[in-house]
Amino acid sequence: MTSGGRGRTRPRRGRPPESLGHATQALADRKAVDLVVLDLRTLTAATDYFVIVSGTSEAHVRGMAEHLQAVLGPLGVRPHHVEGVKQGRWILLDYVDFVVHVFHPEQREFYQLERLWGDAAVVVPAPEGGAKG
Repeated sequence: MTSGGRGRTRPRRGRPPESLGHATQALADRKAVDLVVLDLRTLTAATDYFVIVSGTSEAHVRGMAEHLQAVLGPLGVRPHHVEGVKQGRWILLDYVDFVVHVFHPEQREFYQLERLWGDAAVVVPAPEGGAKG
């Protein structure tokens, strides 16, 4: 199966990619709030997983996104697309196999992605170091 017109073939079953674990740990290391991973493999061809997390301020949101890229980049994992860094309210980092949504709490409450994708299975939520909001 291809990834929503991006021309890459990727697995749709089995274990999550190792880079997803690195991503969630990097976010937890920066005190991510309410980290959730949704398994979308049976619901959409656009991506396999959503990582949804909140920061406590615009600076925290930007810092988590920057740290994530700094951790994954040396592993050869770079985002296909990034949006929202300048505003720091909702930063989207598209890694093709997974998409990371780093929210300011007000934006997360407003958009409620977990509710919109309520049919998705929740993969083991936060690794050690994450915070509950």
